[in-house]
Order: sequence, then C-alpha cells, then structure tokens
Amino acid sequence: MLKFVNAKLNLGLDIVRKREDGYHDLSTVFYPVGLHNGTPENPEPFCDVIEITEAAATRFEFTGRAVDCPLEKNLVYKAWNAFREAYPSLPEYCIRLEKHLPDGAGLGGGSADATFVLRMLNEMNGRVFDDARLEAMALRLGADCPFFVRNRACFAEGVGEKMQDLDLNLAGWWCALVKPDLSIPTRDAFAGVTPRVPDMSLKEIVALPIREWRGLMKNDFEKSLFPKYPLLAQIKDAIYSQGAVYASMSGSGSTVFGLFPTREAALQAIACFPDCYTTVSLL
Repeated sequence: MLKFVNAKLNLGLDIVRKREDGYHDLSTVFYPVGLHNGTPENPEPFCDVIEITEAAATRFEFTGRAVDCPLEKNLVYKAWNAFREAYPSLPEYCIRLEKHLPDGAGLGGGSADATFVLRMLNEMNGRVFDDARLEAMALRLGADCPFFVRNRACFAEGVGEKMQDLDLNLAGWWCALVKPDLSIPTRDAFAGVTPRVPDMSLKEIVALPIREWRGLMKNDFEKSLFPKYPLLAQIKDAIYSQGAVYASMSGSGSTVFGLFPTREAALQAIACFPDCYTTVSLL
C-alpha cells in the first residue's frame, strides 16, 4: 500500500488558558493542505510518501529529507509500535518513508506521517479499529496527530484533540507557503504566550467570507514570536503586499502562508522569497 501524505494549516489559533498540568488549552481551525499537489492542475510537489509492504521481518527505511533522531523516537516507528501494542497479531512489514515536507514548519508533517501509518495498518488489517479508536491512539503520539485521521476542516479545542467538523470549503483558493531557514521549538513558542479567551470565537470568524478574515482571525503565537523572529513578520507583510486576502503563521511556525484567488498570484508571491522553502497548493 502506498499513500501520499499531506500537511495541515492552522487557519487561526487562540491560546485560551494554561492548565494545571502545564499544558495549554487552545482553539484552532485545522485545514488540510497538499491534497491536490502533484496533479496536472497543481504540479508542485508537496507531500511525503509512505509505502507499507509485507516482509519477512519488520523493518523501516527512510529516504529524502533526513529525520535526525534515533529510530525509537521516530514518529513512524512510534505509530507502528502503538498499533502493534493494540493489535498484537500485526503481520511483519517493511515501512518506507520518503520525506519531503519540511520539519519545524508548523505544518504537522511528522504528525501526518505517524497518523497515516496508523490508518494504513488499520486498512491493511481489515479496519480493526474505528476512527475514534485511531484518534485516541494518534493522540498518544502528538497533539496534531488526531486531525489526520479525519483530514478535513475541523474546529479543535483542548490540546487539539477535541474536534468538530466544520462546513468550510476553500476549494478553488490557492495557498502560498513560505518557510524560512529557522525552526522554533514548541516549548519556546508556548513560553512566550499570554493566554486569554478571545472576544470572537474562531468558529464565528471562519464562517464569515474569507475576505473578512483579515484583522479578525489571528495566531496567538505571532504576538510573542514575531518580535523574536522579525523575519516572520516581514514575510507576512510581504505576502499581504503581494495581494493575499488572508495571511498567517501556521501553528507555532515557522511557515507563513497566504490565500490567493489564483495560482499565478500565489506563484508571484513566493517568487519574492528565493532564500526560503516555498510552494503553492490548491486548497
């Protein structure tokens, strides 16, 4: 079985409170990105590739972008191990990951890889678990992982695991993505935030026409991270200057994205950033 693994955007993100366990409750709008990349309409590559085949003994193969961690800490390995613990009769497999999505980007690339492994193993073994069980299994791997079980527009709360499907369709819009050569540790990103309940819920904002999102929808990480990493603020300003109807940082960064009505406009926007990782994606 072979799957092309997409990423996600946080269209908006509010940090609403710090919990007694040290984690933060947030609210966010997740949206899949990269679903159409590699097609004639959107030829720009933007995905990871996972292939799982039967083998005499389970092994893992990694190509593409280097995943700099020991095997036991790799999310693909952790996903396989979590599924094996829940389903001890799991057959032996060769699991291959061809890595292309950028790391430390706020796009959930590693989380997507892990969850796609869970989904693929489940499908290859007769769908022994329903989606609710897969989401619970995915949550053990990371806060963004459960989203990729659904892989569709969601409003999420808690640490991101309490999801509600949204009637949100951005079909036809083009996303320009710009990631500078910097990564922001998640712990550092949360260290600078000041939690507060927003005046207007993201669910209310995202129900408005897209052209009204600017000035209403926000990412709370920007307030503390932009002064520390001024390049991110400069990229966002430049994306707006190129005609984006809405722009934001995704997650805790460091990717900044903008929404454009046409592919040509999105391509023109990313041309301004020759020193960054860039791509465009049809939503």
